[in-house]
Amino acid sequence: MKIKDPDTSVVSSDLHTHALDIETSKLAHVISTLAPHEGTVDLSKHIPGLHVSRYSYITPDTIKTFFSTSLIIVAQGAKAITIENNIFSFGKSHMILLPIALPLDIQITETSLSHPYLGIKLELDPQKLSELVLKLRPVGLSPVRQQTKGHIADADVSMINAAIRLLECLQNEEDRTTIAPLILEEIMIRVLRSPIGVSIAETGFGEVEVQRIAKVIDWLRENFSQPIKVAELAELAHMSPSSFHVHFKSVTSMSPLQYQKTLRLHEARRLMLANPLDANTACRLVGYISDSQFSRDYSRFFGNPPSRDIARLRQNPQMVE
Repeated sequence: MKIKDPDTSVVSSDLHTHALDIETSKLAHVISTLAPHEGTVDLSKHIPGLHVSRYSYITPDTIKTFFSTSLIIVAQGAKAITIENNIFSFGKSHMILLPIALPLDIQITETSLSHPYLGIKLELDPQKLSELVLKLRPVGLSPVRQQTKGHIADADVSMINAAIRLLECLQNEEDRTTIAPLILEEIMIRVLRSPIGVSIAETGFGEVEVQRIAKVIDWLRENFSQPIKVAELAELAHMSPSSFHVHFKSVTSMSPLQYQKTLRLHEARRLMLANPLDANTACRLVGYISDSQFSRDYSRFFGNPPSRDIARLRQNPQMVE
């Protein structure tokens, strides 16, 4: 009687799943150690752009925040990100790349006290990401008409392992300065070699026009309190005003002035949370001239007047990402 050989593809798949579960559990343990309390821990003073998060409760409301070019990897639990009308849901062993700095809403969708949401966020250098797109895909791809604001994929064993190694660099100062930058580049390369790498290239992230818009976005983020003229931004992007407006809205789904207003409101909120500032002071610091206009814009955007919103967030720190 001939014994049937086992299906090697099934065995290989089971081994890969087991290895992924082991690595993801390791990553969850490391994040849990670095983030022992509710909320997000900013570790960027040790490794630029690095944040880890723990959330033990499903958020009844969305968390309004502003992300730069970022990669999120989930080790435990699940969350949903809403950008404009696009909802991106992802959970354990998933990663999402957000290529352009945009305002977004976050909601924790799967968590508990015994198994909290645990994730890592890396703020990436968009210029470096563009360079890697061109390096890995020198021939390029035909850009698609519709810009995609987020890209989700499964994180494989190698990606999870790279995230663990990056966090382990926190234990040694020399590793933080010499090895961590290499691992960050490795992580970006692995993202671009993953199934979402093609999508990132297709949406034009390696294209000259998108790089120029990204340059303007960087300028706006550093100079949000300054008055702006669209013609001057267009000149910075080396585009005509009409072409610049079209490309900017294609990438961000907002006009430059709307983008600046959103930046100002988020920065005002951050300043009031981090410092004992009143709304009028924060209003002036972010470039508003009219207190009443600031209050109206803030209430419309965040759902509550500044003082009430800040009091609510201080009572519920888990609502701040």
